[in-house]
Amino acid sequence: MEDLLVDGHGRRISDLRVSVTDRCNFRCQYCMPADGLPWLDRTAVLTFEEIERLVRIFASLGVTDLRLTGGEPLVRRDFPRLVGMLSRVEGLDDVSLTTNGYLLERDAAALVEAGINRVNVSIDSLQRDRFFQITRRDSLPQVLRGLDELAKHPEVHPIKVNAVAIRGFTEQEAIPFAEFARSTAFQVRFIEFMPLDADHAWSADQVLTGEELRQIIDAVHPIEELPREPSATARVFRFRDGTGEIGFINPVSEPFCSDCNRIRLTAEGKLRTCLFSIHETDLREPLRSGATDADIERVIRDAVWRKELKHNVGEPGFRQPPRSMSAIGG
Repeated sequence: MEDLLVDGHGRRISDLRVSVTDRCNFRCQYCMPADGLPWLDRTAVLTFEEIERLVRIFASLGVTDLRLTGGEPLVRRDFPRLVGMLSRVEGLDDVSLTTNGYLLERDAAALVEAGINRVNVSIDSLQRDRFFQITRRDSLPQVLRGLDELAKHPEVHPIKVNAVAIRGFTEQEAIPFAEFARSTAFQVRFIEFMPLDADHAWSADQVLTGEELRQIIDAVHPIEELPREPSATARVFRFRDGTGEIGFINPVSEPFCSDCNRIRLTAEGKLRTCLFSIHETDLREPLRSGATDADIERVIRDAVWRKELKHNVGEPGFRQPPRSMSAIGG
């Protein structure tokens, strides 16, 4: 037991989120400026072999769940090959993916064959013009085709659709998304808008809370809460008539820090112990300067021991991290 990765607050760390690129083919308003961000130099980004080595070390320390993110992971050249390398790492139970879905139609079969178990697809509106308004890309039909292509592979389960909840926008999306969850096999989840936008324009009054959305949906399609899984980010509800599920991820109004089991690795090899970390730990430099696995393990253990107790969003003195969501990894 003493070999497992535990932080200074007694939380066992078993979930690693790895960003494979900071690049993205969308420009979502809650994440990136309209004209994009300066991308990392390709030599700064971890190679597939470096990612695999780090994931093996984390898995040896008790990490069982791996989620691959970006930027947009599918824009990383030959990404399914990386999935294949990582899905063979001993100790991992689950290899999942977060994507905007734009390239899913092309890649779904290859990703499933490579070993992806679960997929989250970000869709903020089911109406084409409103999807364009948020993402600055007229791509909803292509994303929905990708979702349908993925759904042809029953071994990938569950497939979740994530929508960022923004006041003044998402109220109109709540019922269409509820009906989407009722008429498909996809679980829809609303994620409260977090202060991770590159423009640093976030303010608390833009947050449409999960509770407000729950009330909007419950008034039309009654829902009841399911028991929460340990370390789960979402409060999941099922429709009372038994058709479909809907989830609410409420990091602003109802933080779930107390049993957080997650850490993150950025595309250029920085370990972040909280989504909102101000400080990072460089793993790329030791990787590239001849450190042994044991050396890297020590660096990881030291960083994880200092993992933040909570993120402090909405509290006095909170500082938004200098990186935006696309540069951290979703």
